[in-house]
Amino acid sequence: MAEQRPKEQQEDEGNSPPSSKPIPIASPSASILLISPQNEILLLRRVHHTTSFASAHVFPGGHIDPGDGPLPPREDARLHEDSPAYRVGAIRECFEESGILLATRDPNQDAVSSSSSSMLLRIEEGERDRGRKAVHDKSIGFKEWVEEQGGVPDTGSLHPFTRWLTPGNLPKRFSTQMYLYFLPLAHPGIPQTLHIPTSDGGVEHTEAQFLSAAEWLDLAKENKIILFPPQFFLLSVVADFLKPADSSGASQTLQAQRDRLLGFAKTGDPTWGEKCISPTPLKKEKGKGKVLIMALDEPGPELEGTDRKGDAERVIWVQFKGKEGTSGLHVGWRRDVVGDELDDAENREYQDKKVTKGMGKSVDESMQRALRGNKEHL
Repeated sequence: MAEQRPKEQQEDEGNSPPSSKPIPIASPSASILLISPQNEILLLRRVHHTTSFASAHVFPGGHIDPGDGPLPPREDARLHEDSPAYRVGAIRECFEESGILLATRDPNQDAVSSSSSSMLLRIEEGERDRGRKAVHDKSIGFKEWVEEQGGVPDTGSLHPFTRWLTPGNLPKRFSTQMYLYFLPLAHPGIPQTLHIPTSDGGVEHTEAQFLSAAEWLDLAKENKIILFPPQFFLLSVVADFLKPADSSGASQTLQAQRDRLLGFAKTGDPTWGEKCISPTPLKKEKGKGKVLIMALDEPGPELEGTDRKGDAERVIWVQFKGKEGTSGLHVGWRRDVVGDELDDAENREYQDKKVTKGMGKSVDESMQRALRGNKEHL
């Protein structure tokens, strides 16, 4: 007689216990919160016919390619740490997707002064467009092309700002390193490169635009754009620091905002550069359909038993709407949620980080879209 499985295992999605299948490997990827000279954030709008994040607004970023640099083996926890390969991959993907090249003059080349080596590389528009296409088509390696232009990827100006690991119960998973990158502010007497983002011609994106973090959040709350939890969460965090400056003393104000954000990124336990977030359902909000409150404190299955942690102070509300994306997103304090008594069986399941039977499939599918890396963006 076959051994009967515990009831709680039978109720899991697909009537199969989580331990019955190996956890899918999390593919390395990276994304950039690219900040303009006016302290606005770049988002790209995905094409409507894609199978993931259709029509959603996302940060530039994507998979790490072998040409970006070596990575630790998949079973090594160090695979989920910041490294040169993640940094090069983030800059390469930003170039491919927006046309903005985050590279500086190579200080090792002759006749390059120390001041010019710290400025972003200026490349004629036609050559930049040719290079963008060649790199995307893999006709030439990104680092090789940048070197031909007399530059190097500006990896040193990337600031780690959380990592996101897709939950282990989803079939397609990513380990995505997020970065902050500040484009140079305007200064009198110093030539300024115009950083105008463009779409990739409809291959993956149809729009590329800088707006303030607050404006992006307002558009999402008004259901005028689609944001998924990682983007909404990070925009909510930076919106407290990066705000449009008035015309008087704008440069000093903008720099002060940047300094405060960078100072904040070094705080916390762990710091924002070290946080690794793998969202898990904490509870279902009563009377509001499929609205879930997602905990952000878990680092993901690959990092269990290590000292890596997520954000234990905040949670995010989200209503998953299948192929339509999400709505009702907002970020709040976990202490305001866990203080509520969870006395019904359904919420106890969420507190145990399970997805209730009957909602499991739609929630899992929506979470998969929300937590993927890019070209299934994070």
